[in-house]
Amino acid sequence: MAQIVPLIILIPALGAFINTFWGSRLEERQSALVGIFASTGAFIVALLLFFNLMGNNYQEAVINPFFFDSWIRIPSAGVEIPWQMRVDTLSVTMMLVITGVGSLIHVYAMGYMHGDPRFSRFFTYLNMFLAFMLILVTGNNFLMLFVGWEGVGLSSYLLIGFWFDKAHGEGYRNANAARKAFIANRVGDFGLLMAIFLIFWTFGTLDFYKAAEVVNTHALTGAAASQNAGHGDEHGSDASHGAEDSHSTTEDGHASIIVLTGASLQETHGEATDAHGSESASEHGETDAHGASPDAPVYLNNDHIPTELLGVFGKAERMLAENATVQFGPFSLGIGAVITLITLFMLLGATGKSAQIPLFIWLPDAMAGPTPVSALIHAATMVTAGVYMMVRSNVLFHASDTTSFIVAIIGATTALMAGYIALGQWDIKKVLAYSTVSQLGFMVAAVGFQAYVPAMFHLVTHAFFKALLFLGSGSVIHGMEHGHHHMHDHHKNEAHHDGHEHDEHAIVEHDAFDPQDMRYMGGLARRMPLTYLTYLIGTLALAGIFPFAGFWSKDEILADAFLKGVEDGGLVGAGAFIALGMLLIAAGFTAFYMWRQMELVFYGDHRHDAAAHAPESAPSMILPLLVLAFFSLTIGFMNTPSGIGLAWIAGGAHRFADWIIVSVQHAHVGVFLPLLALVALSVGIGAILLARSIYGGGKAYVDGTDALQKTVFAPGFQLSSARLYWDEIYFALFITPFIRASKFFGITLDWNWWHDGFHHALRDLFNGFGRILARPIESGIIDATVLGVGRLATWVSSRMRRIQTGYVRTYAVVLLSGAILVIIALLIPLFQNGG
Repeated sequence: MAQIVPLIILIPALGAFINTFWGSRLEERQSALVGIFASTGAFIVALLLFFNLMGNNYQEAVINPFFFDSWIRIPSAGVEIPWQMRVDTLSVTMMLVITGVGSLIHVYAMGYMHGDPRFSRFFTYLNMFLAFMLILVTGNNFLMLFVGWEGVGLSSYLLIGFWFDKAHGEGYRNANAARKAFIANRVGDFGLLMAIFLIFWTFGTLDFYKAAEVVNTHALTGAAASQNAGHGDEHGSDASHGAEDSHSTTEDGHASIIVLTGASLQETHGEATDAHGSESASEHGETDAHGASPDAPVYLNNDHIPTELLGVFGKAERMLAENATVQFGPFSLGIGAVITLITLFMLLGATGKSAQIPLFIWLPDAMAGPTPVSALIHAATMVTAGVYMMVRSNVLFHASDTTSFIVAIIGATTALMAGYIALGQWDIKKVLAYSTVSQLGFMVAAVGFQAYVPAMFHLVTHAFFKALLFLGSGSVIHGMEHGHHHMHDHHKNEAHHDGHEHDEHAIVEHDAFDPQDMRYMGGLARRMPLTYLTYLIGTLALAGIFPFAGFWSKDEILADAFLKGVEDGGLVGAGAFIALGMLLIAAGFTAFYMWRQMELVFYGDHRHDAAAHAPESAPSMILPLLVLAFFSLTIGFMNTPSGIGLAWIAGGAHRFADWIIVSVQHAHVGVFLPLLALVALSVGIGAILLARSIYGGGKAYVDGTDALQKTVFAPGFQLSSARLYWDEIYFALFITPFIRASKFFGITLDWNWWHDGFHHALRDLFNGFGRILARPIESGIIDATVLGVGRLATWVSSRMRRIQTGYVRTYAVVLLSGAILVIIALLIPLFQNGG
């Protein structure tokens, strides 16, 4: 079954191909159906892979597509980088999120993009993005990951700047936002490239794991259980992998996985092979259903594999255990220092793709793209690529306390900073954009204090409720635009019959209308009830209110931060404690700005006639909202902690943790801390109540002023509204100096000096030398000589011409004279010799 994984890339790639070459000839509905069938087809493949893992004791597989058996092979240098696809619980989790949420967004886009002149091109870009994102998460080596990494960057550029031709300068701003995203991501990509170069130099391979390796040796040998001894006393005790013999339980109740087939990892080249590379078994053709010999030994670790046959992460652990050194020409570094360098470069890559300080600045501007783009790329998939990359590389990050500390601080600082900025934004999508930056900070901070399962858990839950909120904001914008279009036709009738009085202080002038500006909204709960209901669910999930999905995933991150801070007295523990305080404050900001948004958008009276005429969105847009709302409410239960009586909902406690741990070497099952959960819940509810007291009752926006500006927090609101002057600081430190340097090198140095100065000097020198050659030399010497010869010939000929008289007697005299001269010339020697 794992061999079907190439289809998950081929199907959306085929959809993009069809819409590229034939989309312009298809009707809107046909073009949309091509894109939707492509995304749902990929989702079906992901589901089949999921059920295959569930029924196969979570055993990983590495697939070499039969049509692409080799990729980069340089025999003389011993370099071989295969195009291999990895099917394990971590990659399949990402596949399900990408294709599941992506399919719903495709359905939504069919209604949202209706009437756009480049309708088919939009679905081409969406399918192309899915294909590249799936390459990123299915690759079994860092170079394949980088191909997908760059591909989603390109797709993001195309989709953010999709409306590059809008009038009144808006198209220029959209194109500029696309360039900003592309350039900021290129800075991060430099970091990832440097990490890849260092990885290849250090380990001689880019493969994550080779086919013979056991991935989570800690779980298999029970090391994970001892590692988690302080994380509770009943983690995983009631979980199973769908088979009774797939777990054994240690004395302290921790689940320890054992492999009964001898095939912890399969490598498939069109047919099953011995997962441990046992030549004797394959020679005799004696393999079981999993490709392993029935007599093959069962390995719970990788001690039997030579170091040179291990992948990057296996080699890293072996070299760390041996305290190896890495030679860099004339100098060498210890393996610990090299891994720290590698992970710091990886962190730079993650700050670009996952929008962390200092490279987060591109994501808020990326809201220039159509709303489905915001939901797909900047909420559910692309921006999580950095988190996925770090979780996949957990062996390296776990080995460097320095990097882990820096990651935790950067993530927590980003979460706090972006949450604060979101408090003062007016654009409905920019609030969500800064919220995305903040929530990504939660995930990155979790990676920093080595809470890899909570990081992935929050990634999954966030994908659903943030996609719901972005699509909900698109529904609101869509309704506002339609309300504005019909406002003039129905304004007089509606003004007398809608039963609502206009607040003369709150009405905003019609000619300044912006459908994304929350100051023009208000009262939309009555006009768009389904959008309001689903948006409310997304808001409560994002705010971490029980029992919505965000409550469970945020609580796990906070609980892990607390426990790591208590148990680890080193850098990682210090980073965890610092992050815990910052993340709690950020959680309060989250609940506050989301309820502020609810008050501005849905409650109170409308502040613009467009809001009074806004219709509910089409069914093709509402259906994805309902599905996402359902999952935003329920998906958190898939990792229900033990001991609270709700584990039966998911068929056992920590089901998601048990699933992820198989593919993440240093992952552990989380723990539920009731007191901390109560504190976090109280922070969220308290922030909502505070926002309600400030903004509720029609006080949200009066006299052109935000309600928060009328409190003691007015200076703080102004700072938040100015986005902490990040853009201004970047312009002062980087953009303006870069522009000045560009002008100096491009205009002063290249054009004025090199082109106008140097080249003109060469031209003048050449012209002067040419004039010298042309006048004194050519005219004075060469021409004079040539002309002189001509004049001499003319003079001589003019004299000689007189000899030609035409008389015979003259010629006879001349002939006689000549004969005499010849005779004299012959006689002279005789006279000289005395003859």
